[in-house]
Amino acid sequence: MKATSPERDYSILIADDDTNCRQALRDIMEPEGFRTFMASCGEEALDIVREKDVHLALLDMHMPTLTGLETLQLARQIKGLLPAILITGDFNEGLIRQACQMHFYSVIPKPINKNVVLYTVLRALAGAYGRH
Repeated sequence: MKATSPERDYSILIADDDTNCRQALRDIMEPEGFRTFMASCGEEALDIVREKDVHLALLDMHMPTLTGLETLQLARQIKGLLPAILITGDFNEGLIRQACQMHFYSVIPKPINKNVVLYTVLRALAGAYGRH
């Protein structure tokens, strides 16, 4: 199932301070028809949310200055209910609880798995924007 349809062309913000992880996520998303915007920190992610039409954010938890949680909180001041998925190498119950309270769609552990990421992104988009 490709993400692109005649009715909708989704764009995804990928924010991670790890260049290899950012590239791996881009390599998963772009062949599926998603446009991607890359950020190496929360501040860059916020600039992208201000300037571009972002449909979903993939946010790393641990980035310099702003965490993924903080980035989403600020991003939602710019773009209301921006759907988001948190990605972390520190997968634990406390973090899952925090992400749930902030209405992240899901938390994905690192190292990332292509099928898990793709399935989660497609479900989040369908939940936020309806199925095509």
